[in-house]
Amino acid sequence: MLEAGFVTRKAAVVNWDPVDMTVLANEQVIDGKGWRSGAPVERRELTQWFFRISDMAEELLEALDGLRAWPEKVRLMQRNWIGKSQGLQFAFETIGAPQGFERLEVFTTRPDTLLGASFAAISPDHPLARALEGDPEVAAFNAECRRAGTSEEALETAEKRGIDTGLMVRHPLDPESTLPVWIANFILMDYGTGAIFGCPAHDQRDLDFVRKYGLPVIDVFKADAGAPDVAATAYVPSKSQAVTYLRGFAGEREMTGDAAVAAAVDFCEAHGIGRGVTRYRLRDWGVSRQRYWGCPIPVVHCPACGTVGEARANLPVRLPEDVRFEGSGNPLERHPTWKETTCPQCGGPARRETDTMDTFVDSSWYFARFTAPHAATPTDLEAADYWMNVDQYIGGVEHAILHLLYSRFFARAMQRTGHLPAKAIEPFDALFTQGMVIHETYATRGADGRQIWHLPEEVTRDAGGARLADGRPVEIGPSIKMSKSKKNVVDPEEIVARFGADTARWFVMSDSPPERDVEWTAAGAEAAAKHLQRVWRLADDIVRAGAGAGGAGRGPGGRRGRGGAGGGAPAGAGGGRAGGRVWAPVVVG
Repeated sequence: MLEAGFVTRKAAVVNWDPVDMTVLANEQVIDGKGWRSGAPVERRELTQWFFRISDMAEELLEALDGLRAWPEKVRLMQRNWIGKSQGLQFAFETIGAPQGFERLEVFTTRPDTLLGASFAAISPDHPLARALEGDPEVAAFNAECRRAGTSEEALETAEKRGIDTGLMVRHPLDPESTLPVWIANFILMDYGTGAIFGCPAHDQRDLDFVRKYGLPVIDVFKADAGAPDVAATAYVPSKSQAVTYLRGFAGEREMTGDAAVAAAVDFCEAHGIGRGVTRYRLRDWGVSRQRYWGCPIPVVHCPACGTVGEARANLPVRLPEDVRFEGSGNPLERHPTWKETTCPQCGGPARRETDTMDTFVDSSWYFARFTAPHAATPTDLEAADYWMNVDQYIGGVEHAILHLLYSRFFARAMQRTGHLPAKAIEPFDALFTQGMVIHETYATRGADGRQIWHLPEEVTRDAGGARLADGRPVEIGPSIKMSKSKKNVVDPEEIVARFGADTARWFVMSDSPPERDVEWTAAGAEAAAKHLQRVWRLADDIVRAGAGAGGAGRGPGGRRGRGGAGGGAPAGAGGGRAGGRVWAPVVVG
């Protein structure tokens, strides 16, 4: 894949997990926290290895329409994650900026609102923001922002904060008009150009910002009678809705947002102000991880030849077994000999790449490897052509924008490098996303303010709330997927010992349709146990009645079936499923 151009190495602002001490892909940041550790994620600039998945953004997006046997919610999640948007890219002329920053490039999906601009803003990671860090206040603000959450969701919910740079820009439609340039904490560098213009009348985020800092609000659309007061909320009509433009500069006075955007792009292109462009939210997949567990990245760094792919004869690169896990960071960096090697091109001394791959790399193509598990090459094309595609894939919806999207990218890359047939570029014909067994979370706070998770059996609840045995109050969180890290799990052995295995099966199968989550509760398990006991008593009564009438109802050899553990529930009572209902057990006389 390196030779085929699907891999690149570049400096980038990345998501850093301070607990796992490693980089996370954007998809692994959930609500501003690491998907595994749950720690708030920080922004750092590091040189990393990336799969160039963004090069396939349009192809991955268009192909979703053909996945008709996939749940629509999964296809929608992938569409939103790929995030195709069309708009205008233009440049503000700056006033008072450092040398080299005479222009400030901006991408907007709403160029029709340009005459409602009241400020320009840049990301704390924007090159201009970094160039201004000679000012201690700017440097401190940028550093604080980089310690904050990195996801769009985290930035959307965070307090909108900024710092005035003192710079100005000229409005592209009215050079006599100028706008102040701010650095704002809610702007991501890795989307668009890392710079925006703010139109607070028609963007709630911008409105929250200008309220805090006393900047003007300029209406562009005329709100209809049923629209909220702009003093309370921004007026944000859908692009398909027709509105009356108070400050339009292209097209008709009354038109839809879609028509107005198209007219604004045409106008700006005709007058040399900017150009229409298409952008995607999907970013390249960062796969470098600073840890021992994971496949080594098979490249070496040579002083003479630069970064070179490892020789095929030396693949796979194996991890050392005499590694020592001491302190923090990547133990491969501290290994005395493993990272020292020779360059496969010149034979001179070289250094191995010590980052390992994101483990999602492994899960992105295992199905292809299964078609020829003993082949000396990644796949056997003839075997892959025989076995692929996967007819039915069953997995959780939590993989919609991780494993499933990565696998679609990998299948395409493997086809183009000769490892899969053309028919396998969409590897999973049908997809079923089963629901998860979920449970409330219970947490207390440590001295540093971080959450400390507790098992359900450690918590007692009464009218006064939830507490630990020592009386400390417990925060009850929403029901989420059972997780060892969150400790919102129940012990299967305890459930079996108390209720029986059939009760657990019956509760999970009968409580909701298979595609929906099941919230595990003690009350629900007890109800399932009572139900099975009633079924067992009924079955037993029927068998006894049959026995009294001459032995009917006994199985071969006169033996009766054995019930499940605990409560005497009959084994295998779960049965099949239809529309969220469990099929009734049948007693054969």
